[in-house]
Amino acid sequence: MSKQASNPKGTRDFLPFELSKRNYILDILKKNFQLFGFSQIETPALEKNTTLLGKYGNEGDRLVFKILNSGDKLKKADINSLKENKLPAFTNSISEKGLRYDLTVPLARFVSQHQNDIVFPFKRFQIQNVWRADRPQHGRFQEFTQCDADVIGSKSIIQEIELIKLYDKIFTELGFDDVVFKLNHRLVLKGLADYIGVKNNLNDFISIIDKLDKIGLDLVIKEIGDLISDVSISKLQKLFEDQTISIEKLSSILQNSSVAKNGLEDLRSIFEFFSSEKSLNNEIRFDLTLARGLNYYTGTIIEVASKTNSRLGSLGGGGRYDDLTSLFNMKDTSGVGISFGLDRIYLLMDEKNFFPEHLENSFDIIIINFGIKYLKKIFPVIDMFRKQNKKVFVYPDDVKLNKQFSYANKHNASFAVIMGENEFNNNEIIIKNMIDGSQLTYLLSKADSISF
Repeated sequence: MSKQASNPKGTRDFLPFELSKRNYILDILKKNFQLFGFSQIETPALEKNTTLLGKYGNEGDRLVFKILNSGDKLKKADINSLKENKLPAFTNSISEKGLRYDLTVPLARFVSQHQNDIVFPFKRFQIQNVWRADRPQHGRFQEFTQCDADVIGSKSIIQEIELIKLYDKIFTELGFDDVVFKLNHRLVLKGLADYIGVKNNLNDFISIIDKLDKIGLDLVIKEIGDLISDVSISKLQKLFEDQTISIEKLSSILQNSSVAKNGLEDLRSIFEFFSSEKSLNNEIRFDLTLARGLNYYTGTIIEVASKTNSRLGSLGGGGRYDDLTSLFNMKDTSGVGISFGLDRIYLLMDEKNFFPEHLENSFDIIIINFGIKYLKKIFPVIDMFRKQNKKVFVYPDDVKLNKQFSYANKHNASFAVIMGENEFNNNEIIIKNMIDGSQLTYLLSKADSISF
């Protein structure tokens, strides 16, 4: 019995017209990454589980796709742990590798491993697929492409400023003027945890806050209350509900917290830099509820959101991490980076009709086929068009003219080149405009004068 063809849940095939749009975004990203001084690297899809696990928090570790050992290694499976329902121990016995969850932890491993071959501060960009065993939904997939830019080896706040400028330039070039760059700081959240009495449960506190957009403020407050019964929930709720909360106002509230003071000073420097009216095309805003749930963040955190479509979630995000490379025996190396959500950006651009119309063209010119002897005579012209960077499709079969024109129309071709018997005998070609139907005849000897 035949089975219906399908791909795994949470993954996708990309049709040519979809890839042309994705590549349009990627070309803009790559160009701007390079304009801001970033160099490209790549890392393997597979990483050791020891590299991946313990860097993303409990929620993140749970979503790492683990790869089953093969061959004789599988014989080392700890069956007793399985019988005793000790699933982590059993999983470790049958899997040594996993698919990368993001590009930041592999970067930390890469920098530590190749530290003698690179120059610091090291600015890299990376565009590769990552995998997460998350529940698929609109704008969220189990396999997706991350587009990251990071700086390793500098603690200067100028790096955060440059990354925000990079965000703004790219989103502006993609057509957006309605995104907002939300900023917070992990030291501010640490000071807030001290303020309400959960400083010993900081990671859990941040993980709960990070779910605010998904579950709402009431459930976030309830979960924090369930975490530690004697926390000052009313203080937290009052702060989160305060729509006028500012860096200055928070400085007064958290004035006894030295860690919060340092974080607020970083944020103040960033906002002062962008204080002039036209420093950014998009809005920048302090958001006390921004948490970014990954455990490795230690400083400034950033998130990009659409003002008009909140259901898609963030369009990008990132932040500073000071301790990540120390997990690979490279200490005192600070890093900061941002990521672009390619799939969500694509969906929003498609919804807003931001893509140029020419992307629908699989090719610019179709060569009508009346037989191989005609094609042989016309091929020098075809070569010339291709040297002019025109996308040329030679129809492979000598079939009815209407069928060839129909094929060209389905691919949104702009022009057709025709050489029939009369044109062959007169050393001519006809250039037909497929959009308005007009056509002109040219001598082959004058083909270099043709302009499209």
